[in-house]
Amino acid sequence: MKYSVDKQEKYTVFTLLEDNLNSLVAPKVKSEFVILSQEGVKNLILDLTHVKFVDSSGLSAILTANRIWKNGGSFILTGIEHPSVQKLIEISRLDTVLTIIKTVQESIDFVFMDEIERELNKEEEGNEPV
Repeated sequence: MKYSVDKQEKYTVFTLLEDNLNSLVAPKVKSEFVILSQEGVKNLILDLTHVKFVDSSGLSAILTANRIWKNGGSFILTGIEHPSVQKLIEISRLDTVLTIIKTVQESIDFVFMDEIERELNKEEEGNEPV
């Protein structure tokens, strides 16, 4: 499986460098997600720019990442450029469940804004009267 990982302080971009996110690749992708989570990655951006086909196993890998990062972090799906991938995301209604942003740069901007919002919410919770 070919992929790249760009770890930054506030986020990590996982770029899958494969044409297919299918039953051959998905288990390895899930394993990488678990490892990244255990390494303390707080916000994950999954870049599918190179992916031309996703099957049910691929959708499962995407949903696994969403579950891992749902509490206390952000999971963003980006780079959905191939029509068949876009159609599958829409048919499976994942576009209503996932945070999907067009580009990696916009995803990074989203992470920073989301981090600020979480910090503000923490401060507000800490200042509530007892």
